[in-house]
Amino acid sequence: MGFRKKNKSPPVLSHEFVIQNHADMVSCVAMIILLGLMFEVTAKFAIMFITVQYNVTQSLDERAEQVNLYQYGPKDIATVFFYLLIAVILHALIQEYILDKMNRRLHLSKTKHSKFNESGQLAAFYLFPSCCICSLAHAVSLLTYRPDLCLPLTCPLCSFQVKFFYICQIAYWLHALPELYFQKVRKEDIPRQLYYICLYVFHITGAYILNLHRLGLVLLVPHYLVELLFHASRLFYFSDENKQKGFTLWALLFVIARLLTLTLSVLTFGFGLPRAENQGFSLAKGNFNVLTIRMTCLAAICLTQAWMMWKFINFQLKKWREHSQSQASKKKAFSPKSKPHKKDLARVGSANGVVKSDDKTSPRARKAKAS
Repeated sequence: MGFRKKNKSPPVLSHEFVIQNHADMVSCVAMIILLGLMFEVTAKFAIMFITVQYNVTQSLDERAEQVNLYQYGPKDIATVFFYLLIAVILHALIQEYILDKMNRRLHLSKTKHSKFNESGQLAAFYLFPSCCICSLAHAVSLLTYRPDLCLPLTCPLCSFQVKFFYICQIAYWLHALPELYFQKVRKEDIPRQLYYICLYVFHITGAYILNLHRLGLVLLVPHYLVELLFHASRLFYFSDENKQKGFTLWALLFVIARLLTLTLSVLTFGFGLPRAENQGFSLAKGNFNVLTIRMTCLAAICLTQAWMMWKFINFQLKKWREHSQSQASKKKAFSPKSKPHKKDLARVGSANGVVKSDDKTSPRARKAKAS
């Protein structure tokens, strides 16, 4: 891991060397890009990586006021790459100075250690968009209630906050792919993490390219809040296994979030966009409001929500079976021992060579009878 002091240095450019020092290498690349701003020759090239591109200035006739809006383009790839580097550096800092110190105190097993690191990183990330809700809501409402800007649901223009939010989201989830190698994630955990990383990249990038900015924000906010609750509850559970109330609240909110996502998606793609004025397909204008794309987007969202509910139900059934088995084993351990039957005692005695007579008279009475 980067920023960590090592007693023995592995061979240069070996796998272990790259894993231990990847944050330092990435920091050097980011510093080279920042140093490019100091020189006039490279400033135009370096600024493409750091700042948000494709700004469009629109003026309002009534108030003589200018508003800066943004659209996407090929240069956004460079911006995503730079903030991907920043995400790798922040990931290493959180791991080194927060999570590793907590792991040393908790003394977790390897399985719990991996899950603890995953929840710690994701909880820190989900907290960022949760804190940006007010700013993004203000930016979206600013564009919504200005009819002279003409910003429908699929308009290619958006505010700086909204575009920067999407750039950071795409950069973070793309950075999670090399982190599977840098963090030495176990082989059995890689498919599960690849599934949700690819789903995030697919849906967020799709909302960004298809200009569904507002719908993407509305759907991401409740989802991120529910996931923040889950990973925070798992962190508390690893510190104290008796703290499980957060999972009950998460299970309830998870189902509500899925229903809310499906409802908003059906209303948007089934009723909202078909009635919009900007119908048709145009790459130049950034308009993708046609039936094929609407149905494809709706099907993708519905299938994803169905898959998440299927995983959720299987997870809850597994936990319920484990709980019922543990309760059954506890009942067996604390149940009173049943007294053996008389016939069982006779069988045990005969097996040991001791034969008991059915005659209950004393030995003297038996001698008198014999005489």
